[in-house]
Amino acid sequence: MQHPPQDRTPTYEGRSLPRPDEELVDQGLGFDVGTLLSRRRLLVLGLGAASVGLAACGGGGSTSSSASSSSAASSAYEIPDETAGPYPGDGSNGPDVLEQIGIVRSDIRSSFGEFSGTAEGVPMTLELTIADLADGGVPFEGVAVYVWHCTREGGYSLYSSGIEDQNYLRGVQVADADGLVRFTSVFPACYDGRWPHVHFEVYPDQAAITDSANAIATSQVALPQDACEAVYATAGYEASVADLSRVSLSSDNVFGDDGGAGQLATVTGDVTGGYTVRLAVGVDTGTTPTGGGLGGDGAPSGVPGGGPGGTPPTGAPPARPSD
Repeated sequence: MQHPPQDRTPTYEGRSLPRPDEELVDQGLGFDVGTLLSRRRLLVLGLGAASVGLAACGGGGSTSSSASSSSAASSAYEIPDETAGPYPGDGSNGPDVLEQIGIVRSDIRSSFGEFSGTAEGVPMTLELTIADLADGGVPFEGVAVYVWHCTREGGYSLYSSGIEDQNYLRGVQVADADGLVRFTSVFPACYDGRWPHVHFEVYPDQAAITDSANAIATSQVALPQDACEAVYATAGYEASVADLSRVSLSSDNVFGDDGGAGQLATVTGDVTGGYTVRLAVGVDTGTTPTGGGLGGDGAPSGVPGGGPGGTPPTGAPPARPSD
């Protein structure tokens, strides 16, 4: 029996090369665009699967195997721009911790400078890997990343009642050759109206942090549910149990548009040894930043701690989804 002749045309990723006698890089614009679109579809599928898995399985100690794959997928996309909330401490709403000597540090559990005090809670290491999307997704070496988050009781240093004279749980690191910044901190609380999260701003370099208007990206890290539930079952986090029960990723005013698909961290560890929280962050300097600011998602101007020019709050974070 005679078989039909086989097609011997060279292929790449299942597609025939339009110029089979030339190198892969010389196949033409149409072929290159097709390759990029094909990879984008794969990344979307991979990111969606990772997000669904994390939402279902949470962030307990068994998630280490998915950390690198989900981070690689999410770094192909620009991190969503978000509000900085009413407690940024970057000079845009009262206090400016970024002007203080000592803000560039990896361990942010204790206050520095004229303040003293240490935040208590389950240990947390935060690792953000920044990718330069305007340069093909290479590690964004040299950018300065400012992170801040609430205490285990749900308050923000420099703002909330009783800790106005503290500046802990705030710090800056400069990304290394791998685009990585790493902070030692404590696991934040869940307070009424918001899913547990960590804020961050990305600046072009360390010199740029003195003006919040220089930020090239402002966003938030969402923490997986299982890790939150495990932490909130420990002493000191009692109020977070009820607050977490009243909110979800889909109902949260920051993460709710996509369930935190590009912002949901992977988590490894346990309450005894502490947790490591990881997120890949794509930053595109070719687009105009639309995040930052203090309002825009439920915090009207004039409300304490809300909108531009709002009065810094004197009490605990209010029951609204603005920060």
